[in-house]
Amino acid sequence: MRVLSIQSHVAYGHVGNSAAVFPLQRLGHEVWPVLTVNFSNHTGYGAWGGPLIAPDDVRAVIAGIEDRGVLAGCDAVLSGYQGSPAIAEVVLDAVARVKAANPAATYTCDPVMGNARSGCFVDPAIPPVIREQVIPAADIVTPNQFELGFLTDTEPQTLDDVLDAADRLRDRGPRTVLVTSVERPDRPADTIEMLAVTDDGAWLAQSPLLPMKANGSGDLTAALFTAHLHDTGSPATALARTMSSVYAVLRATLDSGERELRLVAAQDAIASPGGEFEPRQVR
Repeated sequence: MRVLSIQSHVAYGHVGNSAAVFPLQRLGHEVWPVLTVNFSNHTGYGAWGGPLIAPDDVRAVIAGIEDRGVLAGCDAVLSGYQGSPAIAEVVLDAVARVKAANPAATYTCDPVMGNARSGCFVDPAIPPVIREQVIPAADIVTPNQFELGFLTDTEPQTLDDVLDAADRLRDRGPRTVLVTSVERPDRPADTIEMLAVTDDGAWLAQSPLLPMKANGSGDLTAALFTAHLHDTGSPATALARTMSSVYAVLRATLDSGERELRLVAAQDAIASPGGEFEPRQVR
């Protein structure tokens, strides 16, 4: 598989393309990373160096790739944090160009906007653009539960609520929704869940909830799920493999005492995910 990944980049740590490219490569896929920022580190540190990349410059990189005549071989487009509405326009244009060259290509949108603990942490102009313009162009969307609620103007709590909200999102275009952090009140204590919903059904997987905050884990999740879904065609298998690898990376990170994801240390669990978190079909 060849993936055009349009995301941020950091030199130190693992978020955006710095969290997505190596895992995709470790799975054997070719990645064409296009950077939207080139920072020293993620902004959660409160200070960083490096530039935002102007939308016209991002567009020029994509145009240069197109000029090589290779977009027909692109199997997937992946996007994450979009720093401005103008970057969203560049992403949508890239998706249109790839799909014109290869109608079978898919677009995965990780709609990075916020989470239940931090609230919305992006420019207020970005969420409406994602909801109204980007989501309808996507084939796969990977929101957390907070983002799912914003995108559907709901406040999902129970599993039925989350399923209903995922269907509302799918009614707007994307056929596959992966909810990356289901935290329903009636789940077992100290667990967290992922839910994959497609035209063929819905599958829920559960893992232990680790006591940590991990920047970049959503970027990793979106990349792995896209790859495994392309490889297997099975949402349940893609969900199981993704949860296994993400949990292994988070466990290694927690055990290390480091703040940044231990992608390199846990690379074997990315390349060969275990089967310890078996999804159950809930619809």
